[in-house]
Amino acid sequence: MPDELGRPVTDFIRHLASEKRHSPRTCDSYQRDLLRLAGWLAGSGQLAWQRVTNHDLRRYVATLSRAGLSGRSIARHLSATRRFYQFLLRERLATDNPALDIRAPKTGRRLPRVADVDQLSYLLDSPPEDPLEVRDLCMFELMYSSGLRLAELASLDVDTVDLRSGEVRVVGKGAKQRLLPVGRKAVASIRAWLPQRAGLANDGEKALFVSQRGERLSHRSIQARLSRWGITRGADQKLHPHLLRHSFASHMLESSGDLRAVQELLGHADIATTQVYTHLDFQHLARVYDQSHPRARRDSYHGKTNDENTSGQ
Repeated sequence: MPDELGRPVTDFIRHLASEKRHSPRTCDSYQRDLLRLAGWLAGSGQLAWQRVTNHDLRRYVATLSRAGLSGRSIARHLSATRRFYQFLLRERLATDNPALDIRAPKTGRRLPRVADVDQLSYLLDSPPEDPLEVRDLCMFELMYSSGLRLAELASLDVDTVDLRSGEVRVVGKGAKQRLLPVGRKAVASIRAWLPQRAGLANDGEKALFVSQRGERLSHRSIQARLSRWGITRGADQKLHPHLLRHSFASHMLESSGDLRAVQELLGHADIATTQVYTHLDFQHLARVYDQSHPRARRDSYHGKTNDENTSGQ
């Protein structure tokens, strides 16, 4: 990679990590997309970011399209490029942003696949056979119970879950926190997992879900364990974290019809994202959740759930 193209990208990624506090995964994504563009520019004989034109980028978009990238992937590349040029303009390393008026080609929007309630109930009601399966069931119940993203689940610490109130505090995209209700089944699964966790976790480990080595469970391990659970239980489709999240969203919308509540529960910044399948107060979210989620309904007693009348962690 010519230094004239590579160094500004490195400086931009450092800016995202240190000043904007973006996650390592987000920074890696930006870096990967921009280095792909830089490689294409170098191959075309263009070695200066300030001389890249709107026409150059249109040719690049056409190259990506011919390579089979979807409109959504190309839009992500263009977004990274626009953001990068904003940085170059700020640093006076460019005089304009050639990516501003370029749009990705439209492609049909794929609807997320979901599992039906009966199938998920069968899979989640299958009893665990060893301590690791107790952990796995707990993870999957919590994913489906609260609509968590994979990264949100993996980052949970023990103290982010309040079993007495049936709530979990998660950190979503953009480091935004949200408080989510946890259903009765998931609470019971967490209670079953915590004693098993105590025998596995390393001293000082904060993670709610740990591996056999006592360390925080990785994203890849969670994906592999969910896939394994589906295979051993005879699921009729491959299980993956987003399937549980999409199923949560779909089943909540079918039952409640409250799009904005589901938007808030999922942590979507734009309600249009939720519409493919707001700031409401938590009491309203909990009420919609309790009345609608097929595995999370909690009986009330003088304004408290049954779980609130039992001991906590």
